[in-house]
Amino acid sequence: MLGSVETTVGQQEKDIDVWIAGPSDLSLAVTQVAPDLTVTQVAPEDSALTSVEQGQTPLVDSFDFRQWRLEKRRQALKDTKFEFNLRSFYFDRSDFSGAEKQAWAIGGWLGVKTGYFLDHVAFGATVYTSNPIYAPDDRDGTTLLAPGQNGYTVLGEFYTELRIVEDVGITVGAKGYDTPFINRNDTRMTPNTFEAIVLQGRTKLGPSSSDATMTDDGVGLSKDGKEVAVPTPTPAQDVASIKYGLGYFYAIKERNDSEFVSMAQDAGADVQHGVWSAGALFEKGKFSIGAIEYYCDDVINIAYAESKLEVRLADDWKLKFYGQYVDQGSVGDNLLQGHSFSGHQFGLKIDLPVRNALFTAAFTQAWGTANLQNPWSGYPGYTSVQVQDFNRAGEGAFLLRAGYDFPWVDGLSAYALAVFGTDPDLTGQFRQNEFDFNLQWGPKKGVLEGLSVRLRYAVVQQFGGDVHNLTDFRAICNYVIKF
Repeated sequence: MLGSVETTVGQQEKDIDVWIAGPSDLSLAVTQVAPDLTVTQVAPEDSALTSVEQGQTPLVDSFDFRQWRLEKRRQALKDTKFEFNLRSFYFDRSDFSGAEKQAWAIGGWLGVKTGYFLDHVAFGATVYTSNPIYAPDDRDGTTLLAPGQNGYTVLGEFYTELRIVEDVGITVGAKGYDTPFINRNDTRMTPNTFEAIVLQGRTKLGPSSSDATMTDDGVGLSKDGKEVAVPTPTPAQDVASIKYGLGYFYAIKERNDSEFVSMAQDAGADVQHGVWSAGALFEKGKFSIGAIEYYCDDVINIAYAESKLEVRLADDWKLKFYGQYVDQGSVGDNLLQGHSFSGHQFGLKIDLPVRNALFTAAFTQAWGTANLQNPWSGYPGYTSVQVQDFNRAGEGAFLLRAGYDFPWVDGLSAYALAVFGTDPDLTGQFRQNEFDFNLQWGPKKGVLEGLSVRLRYAVVQQFGGDVHNLTDFRAICNYVIKF
């Protein structure tokens, strides 16, 4: 399950293209996302109309799959794609210790992805950079820049995709993936990328209702199959399918780093071990259910399961129900904490889209002997938001959220949310609430298409300790050009 999901800073990309994931999408999916296990960096969908927090990857998106069409005469060089993403990011946080973290950076990435040579082999590479505009030495820690408020430039992606047969492929090399617990976590200047080998595929469990009247190229046929009719619309997604992925991730380049280190070392264990991951997602119509496993020998085992169901109440009213479960624990020689530990969390979420608005309610509950961890990704919990994850042992959390897409201004949207936490179990930790506000403008047409401007502000209340409020302000400008 190597797959992909929230993409550029400030938005979430759910559509997939050549850049996105190469052959794997399970969630071991790629970097910049998508079914081939290759990821792309693309402009995401409206942040107000999705309740998935930036940096998270739901399992259903992990398996996002772009069907590979084996075109016999495809010209690999002609099909080569380039993507240039210019990003500027201002970050200012005052945390509970009273320390301030502040920086303004500029950078982004330039990527190239070839077409498929001989219809089966493609190559890709991406260079990332982040450079300081304003970065006081005494306000380090934003992760926009390298430690010490230094800039960096790195070849973060270099990979080969092998398309074995239609809907089955392998990706080898360094790339961005998007799955619940291994993902790009693209919430700063540049995303995480991973050195890995990943197999990903999809199996249909039966023909769709329109298969009989579609040619291989998607051209509609008359009912007798003898003459070409007016092209038919895309077939309804009424056919059940299973998306799956299997991979070994041996190294990660963190968002603000210029070197790859072993997955175990990045998690905090002094050993050079990688992570095995495998998962599958079943989909039929508006229902999906799946699970994915991550195993790092002597370090940690993480299991994640997720389900989604949509129920239409009326033409403009439909309820979306989500459920998730996380199970974590030490394995082998317990090298991560020096002793055995376990952590668990379940979550429930309901989305109610109403015309241009989206209303969301969610609840999560964590328990165990340790807080939940996410060393290689953003945390996928339904109550994980801009600052806090609300995943400490014994901590419960309730989320209320409202988002609106303003119809009179192209690409303008906003949302506000509140999370109310309960007391965690561990000594020295305190109950917290968080309030987030987000304003985003991303024109979907015209000369400014590809531009995204986003303002985010968060306040975290803490009921205990020396400082009772944390504030977090972010201003992000992104401009994507593809050619």
